[in-house]
Amino acid sequence: MYRNLWTKDFIFITIINFLMYIIHYALIVTVTAFTINTFHANETMGGLAAGIFIIGMLFGRLFTGKYIDRLNLKKTLFFGLIFSFVAIGLYFLIHSLLVLMIVRLIHGIAFGMSSTTTGTYSSTIVPDDRKGEGIGYYALSTTVASAIGPFLGILINQKLNFQSNFIVCLICIVLAAILALFISNIRQPSVQKEEQKGAQPKGLAQFFQKQAVPISIVIVFVGIAYSSVLAFLDSYAAHIGLAAAASFFFVVYALSTFIVRPITGKVFDNYGANKVVYPTLVIFVIGLALLAVAHTSWVLLISAIFIGIGYGTLIPSFQTIALQASPPEKIGLATSTFYIFADLGAGAGPTILGIVIGSFGYRNLYFAMAVLLILVIGLYYLLHGRKQRKMEY
Repeated sequence: MYRNLWTKDFIFITIINFLMYIIHYALIVTVTAFTINTFHANETMGGLAAGIFIIGMLFGRLFTGKYIDRLNLKKTLFFGLIFSFVAIGLYFLIHSLLVLMIVRLIHGIAFGMSSTTTGTYSSTIVPDDRKGEGIGYYALSTTVASAIGPFLGILINQKLNFQSNFIVCLICIVLAAILALFISNIRQPSVQKEEQKGAQPKGLAQFFQKQAVPISIVIVFVGIAYSSVLAFLDSYAAHIGLAAAASFFFVVYALSTFIVRPITGKVFDNYGANKVVYPTLVIFVIGLALLAVAHTSWVLLISAIFIGIGYGTLIPSFQTIALQASPPEKIGLATSTFYIFADLGAGAGPTILGIVIGSFGYRNLYFAMAVLLILVIGLYYLLHGRKQRKMEY
C-alpha cells in the first residue's frame, strides 16, 4: 500500500477520470438537442437518448463489478478506454434515431466499465489512513468535470456544431488512453482461497458486495434529492426569472465543493464518518430549502454553495464508508455496488420527480426534497451511523 497520497498513479488516474466525465457531461447536456434537431424527434425521444446511456452504464458496472477483483486493473481500464474510443467514433456514423439509441447504449456500457475501474484503481492505491481524504480529492475530478463539461458542450454546440463536440470528446478519450499507458500495473489484494477453489458467490452476491449495500441504500435517496437540482434547475430558474443566475449555479457548486473537500476528507479520516455526514446532510437540507424560496440571484447562488458542500461531501464520504466496510479483496465489487446504487437514484429521480412537479410545482418539489433528506438523516443513523458511533467510542 502506498504511504504517499500524491503519487504519479494517483494524479494520472484522477486526470483520466476527469477526462471521462468531461465527455459524459458534455454529451449528456447536448444529446437531447442533437436528437431533436437532427432527427426532428420530440422531447420524449430526446430524453430517452440521454437516459439510455444510464441503462448502458448500469450494465457496464454490473459486468465489471462481478469480475474486476480478479482482473488486471491497468489492462481492464485500457480496454474500457479503447471501447469508449470506438463508441465515441460511432457518433460520426449515426444516420437514424435507432442507431443513435444503440450508440448511446454502447457508450454507456463502455463508460460504466471505465469509470468503475478508475474508481477501483484509485481506492486501491490510496493509503488506508488517508482513505477519506484521498477519495475526496479523486472525486473532485468528477465535481470539476460536472461544471466544465456542460459549459464546454453547450459552448461548442452554440459556436460550432454537434460534430465538433464529438471531435473534442474523441480527443479527450485519446488523452485518457495515453495516460493509462503510464500508470503502474498494481497488484490487488488476493481473492480468498475458498473462492479460488470454486466457492463463488451465487445470485445477486455476484454483482453486489453485501457490506457496501447499507450505505449504498442511503445514497439512492441522496441521489434522488440531487437529481431534482440537476434535472430541473434550468426550468425552475426560467420559471422564476433567474435564468441568468442559473448559468453560474454549477460553477459556484463546484467551487464550494473544491474548497471544502480537502478539509472534510481530513476530518473524516481523523474523527470518523459521523462528524462529516450529519453536518453535511443538514447543510444539504438548508441548500434545498433556500432553493425552494429563492426569489433573487443571490439566494439562488447561496443555495448552490450549501448544496455543493452537502452533496459534494456526501458522495466521497459514503463511498469511503462502503470501501471500509468491505474486505480488501472485494474493493472492486464494493466500488461497483456503490456506483450502481448512486446511478439508480440519479437516474430514476427525474422520472419520479417529474410527476411531483406536474402536481405540486417546482418550489414544493424542493421543499419535499429537503424533507426527504431530513428522513435520510434517520436512515443513515439506522443503517450505519449508530454502528459508527459505537466504533468511535
